[in-house]
Amino acid sequence: MTYPEIVHHGAVNGVTGSCHELQIDANNSVLIDCGLFQGAETSGKGSTSDHLEIEFSIENVQALFVTHCHIDHVGRIPYLLAAGFDGSIYCSEPTAFLLPLVLEDAVKIGFSRDKKVVEKFRKLLESRIVSVPYGEWQELNLSKGSTSQLKVEFNPAGHILGSAYIVCDVTNKSDQQLITFSGDLGGSYTPLLPSPKSPDRTDVLVIESTYGDKNHVGRKERKTQLKELIIHCLRNKGTILIPAFSIGRTQELLYELEEIIHQNKDDVLFKDLLWDDLEIIVDSPLASRFTEVYKSLKPYWDIEATVKVEEGRQPLSFEQLTTINSHKEHLTTVEYLKKTARPSIVLAASGMCTGGRIVNYLIALIEDKRTDILFVGYQASGTLGRTIVKYADKHGYVEIKRKKYHINAGVYSLSGYSAHADQDALISFVKGIKDKPQEIRIIHGDEDAKHVFQEKLKILLPKAKVWVPRS
Repeated sequence: MTYPEIVHHGAVNGVTGSCHELQIDANNSVLIDCGLFQGAETSGKGSTSDHLEIEFSIENVQALFVTHCHIDHVGRIPYLLAAGFDGSIYCSEPTAFLLPLVLEDAVKIGFSRDKKVVEKFRKLLESRIVSVPYGEWQELNLSKGSTSQLKVEFNPAGHILGSAYIVCDVTNKSDQQLITFSGDLGGSYTPLLPSPKSPDRTDVLVIESTYGDKNHVGRKERKTQLKELIIHCLRNKGTILIPAFSIGRTQELLYELEEIIHQNKDDVLFKDLLWDDLEIIVDSPLASRFTEVYKSLKPYWDIEATVKVEEGRQPLSFEQLTTINSHKEHLTTVEYLKKTARPSIVLAASGMCTGGRIVNYLIALIEDKRTDILFVGYQASGTLGRTIVKYADKHGYVEIKRKKYHINAGVYSLSGYSAHADQDALISFVKGIKDKPQEIRIIHGDEDAKHVFQEKLKILLPKAKVWVPRS
């Protein structure tokens, strides 16, 4: 075998379960991400959301590099540790703050709610984390006797706070290669975060393709669409449900909603309801904790957000915001909205409706014609979110907890609020690399998206090997 070599353990049959092994030599390798499979997606050996064991050998794995802490990139780390992985976990400085929160919650859901067990796991995890500043090379110690060398660099990816694309500098004997793993890239329109800047050089690029076949609307246009959809939905005098991931999407939406309310606060939203009186409910303890971390990491915000803070505004903790924490309070809120359909906006996890508190809201409100459901992100195959979107126009039904519910609520999608780069942004990222790659591997996308993106890149780089790995 010729080294270095890349083996894909996830995100090749869809957009979840990201996990890639960079084999440095016969005795040394590293992992880039170790994520959870969601919906109908599986690994090459059949590992799904119900089959979480690590199905590949970790004998030579020296370290784990984390691009960002969304669950489809980090959700199997507890299982990796349980399988005997004893290396360090490298990530950006903001991710080092966020990762323990994400995985503590994952352990509570998937392993145990015993406080001693959760605390033991958290301490173990924190002892393994090595935070790496953006733009600084980190050298990795390989096994004794190895003639290979590896150093890595984390660079802002603009997807969520702390997200990074990772450049791996691999030297074997006299050969040197730069291999870049994109993780999830954001676009130039992402609130709060600076846009990603391409690396100067890479020999191999492993790049996501979630929206490799389409473009989002511009940020100004999508904010206008959000405002107009809110006005349209509240004509039903009902509740607007927004399924949103606890980290990233929730904070971006709060940022945009604060801006809309600030600009229109004295205007009539509907009948006697002013924008300034519209209640925004965040029903997710995890999202609330992430929001507090976001607020504490203002040095990583972009210039626009920093200016707002200097003006005295609080983009993530404004007056109209209500936070629901306890489970009892959550159930009370669901029941109250079911009885009253009070005009309000509820943000609750999970973003694909695969679990979390949004499920209880759907059970209570999806059959109420006054309710509207607004999807603001990608819905993977096999998820409840994808099913709702698919059958909403057909007056169909969904099955939740083994019971059928007819979709009487209005269902809308705003893809422009995805934290993923669209086709133009992905192409721009590749164009921005001064010394272009000789090989591009396209991962993390549905088949159509990967194929369309592949054809675009073949035109852009006719001399490069542009291909789609298969499991």
